[in-house]
Amino acid sequence: MTTAALALVLGAAVLHATWNLCAKRAGGGLPFIWLVGAVICAGYVPVLAVYWTAWHPVLPAGAIPWILGSGVIKTSYSLFLQRGYRTGDFSLIYPLARGTGPLLSTLAAIAFLGERPSPLAIAGGLVIIVAIFFLTGGSRLLHESRAHLRNAVRYGVMSGVLIATYTIWDRHGVARLGVPPLLYDAGTAFTQLALLTPFAFRRRTEVAAEWRDKKHWAVAVALLSPIAYVLVLTALAVAPVSYVAPAREVSIVIGAFLGAKLLKESDGRRRVWAAVAMAAGVIALALG
Repeated sequence: MTTAALALVLGAAVLHATWNLCAKRAGGGLPFIWLVGAVICAGYVPVLAVYWTAWHPVLPAGAIPWILGSGVIKTSYSLFLQRGYRTGDFSLIYPLARGTGPLLSTLAAIAFLGERPSPLAIAGGLVIIVAIFFLTGGSRLLHESRAHLRNAVRYGVMSGVLIATYTIWDRHGVARLGVPPLLYDAGTAFTQLALLTPFAFRRRTEVAAEWRDKKHWAVAVALLSPIAYVLVLTALAVAPVSYVAPAREVSIVIGAFLGAKLLKESDGRRRVWAAVAMAAGVIALALG
């Protein structure tokens, strides 16, 4: 990976952890997600007008279905992630969502593609499993008093599955199909807004209340989220996904630290160390 690509990915990691922290602070559901999408799309209109006028981009064949597919995957991801934030701590859900994706991708490759990872990759996977056990509280998670945490863990893991899915999907979109990253992300944003609008309309009273009480969080997420992902898409266009995906996982440590220090969540030190181990395991998976 070039220095420029690494800088893009690390910058995206900081922005990604920050916008997720804002989403956690908002504590919203579908109405909040719709508001974020509406702000993103409103911001994209003038940007796309300037971009289209200056560069006259041409969408390659097959781009539209791929963009629509990405929007469907990311809509599901947003809903699962926000539900996780409403039921669990940020320092639990964010590392869990970010860390399980690479592990699940590797397991799927072994089970369905016949791949045989190296000893280093196997060691990395084992480190992630141990880190997840440590992050979620180990056997204490099975106690009846931790039922709410088990629900949160399920949402976090499902978010990780969807992260792995859209990372591979989007890599194909920008690297193989050659869709410009800005157009790709804008297309997925408009797709998400279109999918959620019928549901948001039926809950328009809640949408109005969310805007009145949480518009600062919605605007923050709407600004930081697309910038972070356009940086990742740009890096994916010039560097292999096997390098970009693991480098992004430094956000695991950043997110755990923010949850522990800024939100004063319980078990902060343990979760930060678990996040460090998880990030190391992801890197080992990639290098293996």
